[in-house]
Amino acid sequence: MTPRRKLEGLVAATVTPMTADGQINPSVIRQYVDYLVSEQNVKNIFVNGTTGEGLSLSMQERKQLAEEWVCQGKDKLDHVIIHVGALSLLESQELARHAAAIGASGIAVIAPCFFKPTNKDELIGFLQKVASEAPAIPFYYYHIPALTGVKIRVEELLDGVREQIPTFQGVKFSDTDLLDLAQCINKNEREQFVFLYGVDEQLLSALAIGADGAVGSTYNYLGRQTNLMLQAFAKPDLALARKYQFLTGEFLSFVIKLGFGVAQTKAVMTFVSGIPMGPPRLPLVSASEEFVAKAKAKLESIVWPDGD
Repeated sequence: MTPRRKLEGLVAATVTPMTADGQINPSVIRQYVDYLVSEQNVKNIFVNGTTGEGLSLSMQERKQLAEEWVCQGKDKLDHVIIHVGALSLLESQELARHAAAIGASGIAVIAPCFFKPTNKDELIGFLQKVASEAPAIPFYYYHIPALTGVKIRVEELLDGVREQIPTFQGVKFSDTDLLDLAQCINKNEREQFVFLYGVDEQLLSALAIGADGAVGSTYNYLGRQTNLMLQAFAKPDLALARKYQFLTGEFLSFVIKLGFGVAQTKAVMTFVSGIPMGPPRLPLVSASEEFVAKAKAKLESIVWPDGD
């Protein structure tokens, strides 16, 4: 494989912009890229994942979005990771080939979530069949058991994984099981896999046990503040890092009580960035006006340590 810069730091799990009538809206992606880079200091993205409603999109829509993100991110973004997971192995393989052909930095795959793998060998078998279709780019496993229902521990999955998937580079670890994550990192000295944490409100805890960075939806609109938390942690100034984490948690705790998911994230992104993200796709429904008003007021009320 061609040597690439290590994937680390913040990775924004991108929202999929849609028109009012529910069609994808790639026309705003150029503006979206510029916003992430200039306003949030985020130069890595994760496309067509959970936040991007990837499994609610058609194959053609997923390809079109991947192409637009790679095109608009050229010379601006460091990494464009395309999620190519699907219920169908053949579709996932086709998306993997497409991502490699358009110049994506890497691909990621969730475990199939209808007919589920029940053990490590079944899961590895599926992942290997997808990864082998894009043999020249890094492959990442997207671990999100709360949504897939596949609870095979990542620690178990990693044993000997490179022998079966030579392009395996790491994990998007979207689970609260920090023991599993810690065991992965503790046993990882030889392979040097990348571990990116996916539970935004617990990122500081993951950093403390050795995570390389994070993939999440809040980095679309709180990327700058979270980058300052990473800087504080690296100094180390743990008291300052905790302030940033606690304030992020304060906002998320507030909106979770109101009902917070992908639809509400699209609404927050619209009012923070000024870019119209549109509605979600059914069965998700748009955030209420009450949610938008309360979330906006709460976010504006937070005084961050950098003075904003």
